Amino acid sequence: MTRTRRISLITLGGTISSENAPTSEGVVPVRGAEMFRREVQDRVPDVELVPHELRLLPSPSLSLDDVLAVHRHVTGLPDDVDGVVVSQGTDTIEETAFALDLLGTAARVPVVVTGAMRSRDVPGEDGPANLVSAIRVAAAPDASGAGVLVQFADLVHSARWVTKRSTFRVDAFSSDPLGPVGLVVEGAARLELRPRPRAALAAPPTAGARVAIVGAGGGDDLAVLPALADAGYDGVVLAGAGGGHVAATAVEHVERAVARMPVVLASRIGSGPVLEHTYGYAGGEIDLAARGVLPGGSLSAVKARVLLTLLLSSGLRGPDLREAWAAHSR
Repeated sequence: MTRTRRISLITLGGTISSENAPTSEGVVPVRGAEMFRREVQDRVPDVELVPHELRLLPSPSLSLDDVLAVHRHVTGLPDDVDGVVVSQGTDTIEETAFALDLLGTAARVPVVVTGAMRSRDVPGEDGPANLVSAIRVAAAPDASGAGVLVQFADLVHSARWVTKRSTFRVDAFSSDPLGPVGLVVEGAARLELRPRPRAALAAPPTAGARVAIVGAGGGDDLAVLPALADAGYDGVVLAGAGGGHVAATAVEHVERAVARMPVVLASRIGSGPVLEHTYGYAGGEIDLAARGVLPGGSLSAVKARVLLTLLLSSGLRGPDLREAWAAHSR
């Protein structure tokens, strides 16, 4: 006889927990884990859901310290828990999932993050369907050792590659350019691809470092960059144009910022790696690397911010930071 799988259901708030409230002009998070358990338990009769409402926040207000709390909760679960589902708002799902993946949160049991694009009180709400599919993924033997996953609209994505691509569609997530790693069909999870294993990053006690994201536009001199250190920032991710480029007029300000804090070069495109060895003009990626800018690899600007924040919060600086960045950004 097959043992009933125990799945920890951790809720953080977001649209999936939101509905119109008398005290608000729009939808807000109002309830979480226990309500979800009651609503979907009958849909997964071979699974025992263990609810835990950890936060009740809109996802832009979730901090990396909240994510560290999720990590500590998951790694402290008893051995009879077979998997974890985390629900939250979609705006920052990719950041939460990536941070948990960096920390190795899914080393012992599968961890699947999901949410909803439609609130609880509109026609066609997608939250319950996403929860059921996420539970199926978390309970699937194939999910073990696959790292942190994101389940949305019956597609399963690797945390490293997933990105929100739409402000309104229920299939809002993509893993471009590589694609999803699995799917859920007829109530069964199928993981056809597996992300390559990566070493886990040690979790800092808190995520106290402050890292800004600054986007580069055409002709923008980025004069704001050197002032970020004076404003109390510890690092900055530069979302460059194209493959990772800035205007020639921005180079002196980038160099001044590098002298005071780590500067990471990502792309504002959101798909594909930043270049490292192609363009040689002032403000191109070769020029910026020569001035001490760290290449962002295939990380989006928001994920580069997550990694840099965790590394700086762990006290890494100078050559140690560069070595850790190279190890975890590719």
